[in-house]
Amino acid sequence: MYIWQQQDWPRFYWNEARIKPYLDAVRLLQGRLLGRTEVAPEHTDLAVEMDALIQNAIRTSEIEGEHLDVGSVRSAVARQLGLEKVGLSGRATPESESLVKLLLEATHQPQQSLSAQLLCHWQALLFPAGAGLVSKVLVGQLRGDHPMQVVSGQLDRPAVHFEAPPRSHLEAELNRFIDWFNQPPEELDALLRAGIAHLWLITLHSFDDGNGRVTRAVTDRALAQAEGQTVRFYSLSAAIMARRSSYYELLEQTQKGDLDITHWLVWFLETLQLALEQALTRVDKVLEKARFWQTHAQTLLNERQIKVLNRLLDTAGEEFKEGINARKYQSLASVSKATATRDLADLVEKGCLQQLPGGGRSTRYVVCNSGSQLTRNTCEFE
Repeated sequence: MYIWQQQDWPRFYWNEARIKPYLDAVRLLQGRLLGRTEVAPEHTDLAVEMDALIQNAIRTSEIEGEHLDVGSVRSAVARQLGLEKVGLSGRATPESESLVKLLLEATHQPQQSLSAQLLCHWQALLFPAGAGLVSKVLVGQLRGDHPMQVVSGQLDRPAVHFEAPPRSHLEAELNRFIDWFNQPPEELDALLRAGIAHLWLITLHSFDDGNGRVTRAVTDRALAQAEGQTVRFYSLSAAIMARRSSYYELLEQTQKGDLDITHWLVWFLETLQLALEQALTRVDKVLEKARFWQTHAQTLLNERQIKVLNRLLDTAGEEFKEGINARKYQSLASVSKATATRDLADLVEKGCLQQLPGGGRSTRYVVCNSGSQLTRNTCEFE
């Protein structure tokens, strides 16, 4: 028996005493993150929002096994946030543009009522330019009459992890969810509402494809409503991706269990806590980048150097954990080896980079921060 087959579905219940410490921890981190951004230099909040949005777009797709080009996502985010695009590589693809639009609609219009039409619109954004037609995915409408199952394993012997409510019940089930989301019980904690919304909507599996990404967008809207602000400084999807195995395991356990969702809510709040902790670390890196450019505001640099420095200063991970060499500079700046060597030497002379120990072909450079100390800046995404 699946959870939606329980007699009292969807009357969820949970152990409040078990959940309270997790709620308290999340609220403390929310306050710390908001405080950190409020005291940051002017316009830093836009850089933090851009960073979180890039993370959200990349990770919400990666959870589903889809890998977007990061340069394309950066360009789409910069354009839609109206930020300067100098130093950003890549041209936005229709897929990146549409996904970023979805994520912004979800959080920048938090008081807009949810509706089946809006959810169908968001799902359609995941399949721009007829992409869904190629893969025979129903786009912009609820799923077809065939059973909706989550399976793995061989085609001839699939393991069924979950089966969603039948198509004949879907409209009624979805309308019940939407009514609850738009008019939640007054006594329901807003953070718990976000966790419940995630579980409930993913259980309905309303579409042929895109259910996970639409569900995470709805969850982001619930969190935006809970926090009373449209700017997102953290990425729940990034934290879910970091716990992807346990995410699917706990979903399956919960969807095959009774209506006691305590374990799910604990997992959700733990993941939200991780997202906030990740954000605090990344905010520090964004501030470091701002300080660097403030220090070098009058430093004469060419467009190639600015582009590469922005990649080195980017907060997205570990691509340059061990610094950058001439070959990588060539690739990023699309220049010859001689030009890369000259540019790197110039950046060292101007105090932007510092050479690490070693020489020859293995020579690597790292960014000097405003305190003239080595900074091993990282950028995870290729």
